[in-house]
Amino acid sequence: MGKIIVITSGKGGTGKTTTAINLGAAIRHFNKDVLLIDGNLTTPNVGVYFGSPEVPVTFNHVLSAKALIEEAVYEHESGMKIILSSLSIKELKKLKFEKMKDLKKDLKKVADFIIVDSAAGLGNEALSAVDLADELIIVTNPELPAITDALKMIKLAEERRKKVSGVIITKVRGDEIEMQPDSVKEMLETPIIGMVPYDFNILKAMNLKNAVVYTHPKSNSSRAYKEIAAKMLNEKYDSEKDKEKLLVRILQKLRLSK
Repeated sequence: MGKIIVITSGKGGTGKTTTAINLGAAIRHFNKDVLLIDGNLTTPNVGVYFGSPEVPVTFNHVLSAKALIEEAVYEHESGMKIILSSLSIKELKKLKFEKMKDLKKDLKKVADFIIVDSAAGLGNEALSAVDLADELIIVTNPELPAITDALKMIKLAEERRKKVSGVIITKVRGDEIEMQPDSVKEMLETPIIGMVPYDFNILKAMNLKNAVVYTHPKSNSSRAYKEIAAKMLNEKYDSEKDKEKLLVRILQKLRLSK
């Protein structure tokens, strides 16, 4: 049976969806069976990221008992399985978010690792995804408002008796202004399982409608996601060996290499 890992955050704009997509891609990089679900039903973005904003059968259909889970599964060129949610506001009005947890048993039959991109915030929709989870990963940024909201989500998870595997800090610049990892860990009292640097390649990947793990596999952000996945899977991964060589970068800037 598979494991359902819900990617959530206390507020929007932290890089939650980017993390869900790239963590799924990074786990797939290690040849694992992965299903990525857009569980953000109010403002779904996974399909937009992949250039397929609308598909015939969506997660909404499954929640409404109009389709089986297998009918809503699409396969990415990488082999990662994906279930998208509908952009239709009309369909959204008919949904009961709390039914999401009723799909847990059947979803776990589809893949070994089920990554769910949750709605942001602390509302009913986000909490419905929390109830679906076997474990949670909370995405935040190294700034006080984001950390404060992440703490609220951790407390809510504890109230619901859900395991928080750890925190991923994204958009890390490494300057003196942002909160330092030790301060974040002390405030959240939760392990930091990864730090993803601010990387313009993530924006380039969005433009290319794909995960940065695939479009820029040797970029700083891609290697950070692969490090996190390797840690989760107990796989060996040497980020330094995977790093792009300095000479290649110089040649690319000089347009002498592709």
